[in-house]
Amino acid sequence: MRTLTIGAAQLGPIQKADGRQEVVARMIALLDEAAGKGCDLVVYPELALTTFFPRWYMTDQAEVDAWFEREMPNAATRPLFDKAAGHGIAISFGYAELTAEGRRFNTSILTDKSGSIVAAYRKVHLPGHAEHDPARTHQHLEKRYFEPGDLGFPVWRTLGGNIGMCICNDRRWPETWRVMGLQDVELVVLGFNTPSVNSQKAEEDGEKRHFHHLLSIQAGAYQNSTWVVAVAKAGTEDGHHLMGGTVIVDPDGTVVAEAQGEADELITYACDLDATRFGKETVFDFARHRRIEHYGLITERSGAEAPSQ
Repeated sequence: MRTLTIGAAQLGPIQKADGRQEVVARMIALLDEAAGKGCDLVVYPELALTTFFPRWYMTDQAEVDAWFEREMPNAATRPLFDKAAGHGIAISFGYAELTAEGRRFNTSILTDKSGSIVAAYRKVHLPGHAEHDPARTHQHLEKRYFEPGDLGFPVWRTLGGNIGMCICNDRRWPETWRVMGLQDVELVVLGFNTPSVNSQKAEEDGEKRHFHHLLSIQAGAYQNSTWVVAVAKAGTEDGHHLMGGTVIVDPDGTVVAEAQGEADELITYACDLDATRFGKETVFDFARHRRIEHYGLITERSGAEAPSQ
């Protein structure tokens, strides 16, 4: 067996006034707990270092950029990297990235067990809107503060397996999973910050949003025969509630571990990467069963169009 013991390190709410050093201390506490449980990899949420700042409408670019990281690791996060290296644990977490060229992305990184960054992913499917919308119950301005990721959906051979990453809204799009599936992905790690109510549809509450969350992840895992580790930032941040739902899902689409609350919490599971092989060699043997001659519309067209007759 090729087994990775994985810790899904859910974070409770991070308030607007909380400093990065305070957040990193919480992340280190979960990492220490993971070390005691023999974890090989610890996965943290999307935008793990700050509150979910896209809920705030800002016009001052300096105010916006205060939420971004210009390098990684940096002074605030170096203790996390050092602690992970000391424990011999790989880590993955999300943050707002400001590049040297002035580009801004919603980014996740993955390290090896020595603390060196071996992979980076930039969120492709940005939800929400770009300008203040008074008709919404709350703002979701990722399209204002980030540009769509430019790295695609790569899969990396590391930690003894084929590992991919995606972020939050990416999980709702089957193309995300299939592109990684076509690279023989065996483990997908993803962080998310999901408001518990749809800002444009009040009846889509936390229960329905949690259902959609699991539906997307379990389908992606099953249809591509891959492990998935999905990690939330949860709870009430400055009056705005984020749902939980941190889970580890096996290649059959079964939830095998699940967080119990909305506070800082670690769940773990020993994931046998060889368990992905049965699905990949039978029902989802892509080389035998896919019929790409019929899939052209997927890349030829972005929006839906009704048939002409």
